[in-house]
Amino acid sequence: MRRVLLATDGSSFAEEAAWFLAHVPHSEKLHLTVMTALQMPLINRRYPVHGLMSAFADREREFAEKTFASIAEMFEGADVVLDSVCVEGHASSQIIQAARERNVDLIVVGAQGHSEVRRMLLGSTSDEVATRAECSVLVVRPTGIRNADRPLRIAVGFQDSVPSRAAVEEFCETTWGIRTDVHVVTIASYISAFLNEIVVDPTLVKDAATKALNGAAVRLHEVAPHTIAHLVESDHIGEGLVKFAERNQTDIMVVGESPHGVLNHVLLGSVTRYVLRHAPCSVWIARNVLTTDATHTTAQHDIHADAAPEGVES
Repeated sequence: MRRVLLATDGSSFAEEAAWFLAHVPHSEKLHLTVMTALQMPLINRRYPVHGLMSAFADREREFAEKTFASIAEMFEGADVVLDSVCVEGHASSQIIQAARERNVDLIVVGAQGHSEVRRMLLGSTSDEVATRAECSVLVVRPTGIRNADRPLRIAVGFQDSVPSRAAVEEFCETTWGIRTDVHVVTIASYISAFLNEIVVDPTLVKDAATKALNGAAVRLHEVAPHTIAHLVESDHIGEGLVKFAERNQTDIMVVGESPHGVLNHVLLGSVTRYVLRHAPCSVWIARNVLTTDATHTTAQHDIHADAAPEGVES
């Protein structure tokens, strides 16, 4: 994670995202672009409002400068190179385009916490950016960690797949240290999503999942000594991850997603989409493009490691 784009509109949710990013450790120099979406009113061009629009734009840009200055203070003393850019127009499209042009590794956006209507879609800029961006995206929701005297709690959703292994490698680019509690979680599901019936031997699934899970735990332990592995049984992988996050008061859920290509640039996998829209915490969608060597790094750690799953949870 060397190039990051932080999108802000000056809201409290965007400010929370900036604070969160400022407290994520990074081992290399960080190049951070702060993008502010100017909230320009839609006014019929036929009306003589040029002077009014110009004054409004000036106020918006002044507000953007103050927002950038506030964010810059959060990163004071850190090994970070900051620059800012202001954009008008459709915010999510501007964010995605800027990320592509600047070849960023990660986009960070803020999102509102869940209301009582838990199953509603995000329906917002953060949802569209998370869905359409070609790079990794961190959608930040407030969890209370900012004012809490406790370690950061991170859950890494892991299935034995290339996107999951890539997500682990992306996560391991940062040395998280002892002030972070990491839980790597594999959901053992024995039911076909299409047939809605048990189609495989549960013992075979559990054994294979445990072996892959332990390999991921060993890899994560290298950058986060407080790593615990969990094998959880659930009919639905996404629901299993969300319930784990709820029970353990997770601050970030990390999920792997294949980098977008021509055919799937507007789609999210069903598990990622479910976690993004239902998890009570921040969601890190990792779209790491692995090299050949990195592809096998996680897979090479075997079941004989010290970090083993605590057991099966129902």
